[in-house]
Amino acid sequence: MSTVTPTSAAGHLAPSDHQDLTTRPDLATTTGRVAPVRARRPVYLDMLPPCNAGCPAGENIQEWLRLIKAHQEEKAWRQLTADNPFPAIHGRVCYHPCEVACNRADLDGAVSIHSVERYLGDLAIEKGWAYTRPTVRSGHRVLVIGAGPAGLSAAYHLAMMGHQVEIHDSGDAAGGMMRYGIPEYRLPREVLDAEIGRLADLGVKIVLNHNVTDLAEEKAEGRFDAVFVAIGAHLSKKVDIPNMDASRMVDAVSFLHQVGAGEKPMIGRRVAVYGGGNTAMDAARVAKRLGAEESIVVYRRTAAQMPAHEEEREEAEREGVQMNWLRTITDVGEELTVEVMELDENGKPHGTGRFEKLEADTVILAVGQEADTGFLHKLPGMRFKNDVVDVNPGHPDDRRPRRLRRRRHRPLRAHRDDRHRPRQAGRPPDRQVAAPRRLGPGSQGEHRRVQRPARLVLRRPPAPPPARARSDPAGQLRRGGRRPGRAPGPLRGRPLPVLRQLLRVRRLLRGLPRGRHHQARPRPPLRVRLRQVHRLRHLLRPVPGARHPDGPRGHPDRVHPRRRKPHPRMGGAPGAEPRRLRR
Repeated sequence: MSTVTPTSAAGHLAPSDHQDLTTRPDLATTTGRVAPVRARRPVYLDMLPPCNAGCPAGENIQEWLRLIKAHQEEKAWRQLTADNPFPAIHGRVCYHPCEVACNRADLDGAVSIHSVERYLGDLAIEKGWAYTRPTVRSGHRVLVIGAGPAGLSAAYHLAMMGHQVEIHDSGDAAGGMMRYGIPEYRLPREVLDAEIGRLADLGVKIVLNHNVTDLAEEKAEGRFDAVFVAIGAHLSKKVDIPNMDASRMVDAVSFLHQVGAGEKPMIGRRVAVYGGGNTAMDAARVAKRLGAEESIVVYRRTAAQMPAHEEEREEAEREGVQMNWLRTITDVGEELTVEVMELDENGKPHGTGRFEKLEADTVILAVGQEADTGFLHKLPGMRFKNDVVDVNPGHPDDRRPRRLRRRRHRPLRAHRDDRHRPRQAGRPPDRQVAAPRRLGPGSQGEHRRVQRPARLVLRRPPAPPPARARSDPAGQLRRGGRRPGRAPGPLRGRPLPVLRQLLRVRRLLRGLPRGRHHQARPRPPLRVRLRQVHRLRHLLRPVPGARHPDGPRGHPDRVHPRRRKPHPRMGGAPGAEPRRLRR
């Protein structure tokens, strides 16, 4: 069915057919975002892109995506490795929070950033791209404890800064949890070895099968300037089960470590995994691959409260792993006894008193991990809460950083713990300074380290200088005083700018600091003072034959400093009247 609209000879609609479907707005009285007069002004905010802000590694995702879109794969890889040295590994195991923050997800779907990162990492391994070695060496040695993801990444960035890095690890191979915690089906070992091998080619020395027991002794023997501790969390937490058969129980970290080392533990036909994290999902899937007919995950909360990522849970369910929600293990005997749980109004699980029986040959505990920090307890001043270092013990107010303000007449106060601490014997108070020192500059910038404790003890203000005699013009002018009459001694007859320069030379020769806050400024070295005096020598050279204009009132041996002769056009010709300048 079609309709014919009458038109005029010119092709326009007939006047009788012109009908407005909506009323025209009155722009004179309209308010809001669009109006004749705007009441709001847009402000540009320079912020990070959502993907960059959501990346825990701090990658410049927007930039290397632009480079790979321009078919510059090697430049994109080098831009990526400026922040993250292992793109082939992260492209496989990272849970990509950058894609969760991507704005494209609100339109159709997030950009698959981790897939592009994996592609760049595999392409670099295939083509043999290597890191660019730093051109400047700092001469400092840094020790890294642990060859896991944190230790290897720290070693990479320190080596790119020009430092000499050495890694000590207790394992048989480098990689840490990437090798012994992540299953091989998720992270192939040839990819891991290729990424670590590129780091070894950069000059990082990796010492394996080396267990560190005394950190201070290790640092002193190797003559290291700094130590980076990256030991990871390789100890499984224990759970209190009233009736527990230890022969049928194994922790998830040890189980995955055995499988990662090439062993094949005996687990039986039915396996129960107690926990709800990513480690529990990996253990259940590995047990399924080792031949277990049933692999059951027992978790005391719901699926929404599960700490494992949703993708990990969905992949485990697709492989046949069963999920038992709101269950907790109470007895490990011939059969596995679990108690049914329920959530209260606050979302916390509580027992209901109803029990169930499950058949399980092996129970794998995946209830969390902790770090082995026993070798750090020997260090003086280190305090721990479980396995976490207590930074500011006993002072909840000191968790937030303080801004020290310099005052003119009052010394800077130290930390509240240091005000009543006795001074060390044989150490003068003006040398009690404990502040960070800088390592040498490298190709990527400067790296700071702290050699001494992280407390700030500032210098005691020096004693005020003795009062100068009234005949000393430097002391009079420095204190702002004036005395009537002419300047005495060798400064008599000098113009005011020359007088100021002479006072500056005196301060340089005597090492007196300049400025209002002179107490906080160090004394310049002698070579610096002599160089500045050398630059001011032209102010001290006398002109031969130029006497003081005051005649007998001036000193007969003093002359004016050298002055530039006036130009003849400016009235400086002999016998000519001075020319008046036009304003």
